[in-house]
Amino acid sequence: MKKDGHIHTPYCPHGTLDSFQDYIEKAIKSGFKEITFTEHAPLPLNFIDPTPDQDSGMNINKLESYLSDLNDLKKQYRKDIIISSGLEIDFISGFEHEIISFLNIYGKYLDDSILSVHFLHFQNTYTCIDFSKNIYLEFIKQVGNPISVYRLYYKTLMDSITSDLGKYKPKRIGHITLVHKFQHALTEKVDDQEEIVSILKEIKNQHLQLDLNSAGLAKPYCLESYPPPPYIIMAKQLGIPLVFGSDAHQVNDLHQFYDEFKLFMENGE
Repeated sequence: MKKDGHIHTPYCPHGTLDSFQDYIEKAIKSGFKEITFTEHAPLPLNFIDPTPDQDSGMNINKLESYLSDLNDLKKQYRKDIIISSGLEIDFISGFEHEIISFLNIYGKYLDDSILSVHFLHFQNTYTCIDFSKNIYLEFIKQVGNPISVYRLYYKTLMDSITSDLGKYKPKRIGHITLVHKFQHALTEKVDDQEEIVSILKEIKNQHLQLDLNSAGLAKPYCLESYPPPPYIIMAKQLGIPLVFGSDAHQVNDLHQFYDEFKLFMENGE
């Protein structure tokens, strides 16, 4: 069954105002039977968003409206497509208690969600590593070298996978190689095979799903999926449930590269 499990919405403060209906109508027209809207969840109130416009997460005051809109849309399109209410939850080191509190309040209203790492903690500051090439390269200078940034990313990702965030912890881990987003801006390729293999094994151990995220293919300094194809094969061999996600922030990107993924998955059996 065709499913896109990672879709953003007009509630995304750094996205577009493309309507829910436009996303849904395109999904139906494209033959998808199920979609999950996974808007960036509100960040902890005591966390200072390091991005220039502080627009990484949804405004907490808009969350109830977001959930209400989705409930209405589920009814409106129930004969045409399965729509799931979800969020993309940020795992932020040091804010586990705040994340648990948020999930304990809102988790019961969610059908399907993603746990992702965007922010890395270093020397008492946080950096959004996927915001821009310049910020990414500057962060590498702060930390010391690319491999140290990669290791910090995978350490944080592993903490997200193993953390006890309560009964509403998201069941799917998002774009596990997001640290590759600006890899072609580096002078040499970082060998992170050991870290990715460890991540996949722990996802399997924790009985979680993998976000098979196609967005990196559209990023000029990445040019590969999150994770890359060899690790998709490995995840399949481990028996990890794979959920395609276009990570669309506008209707034009919805289901991006799905056909390539579908062919790859079939050929990779």
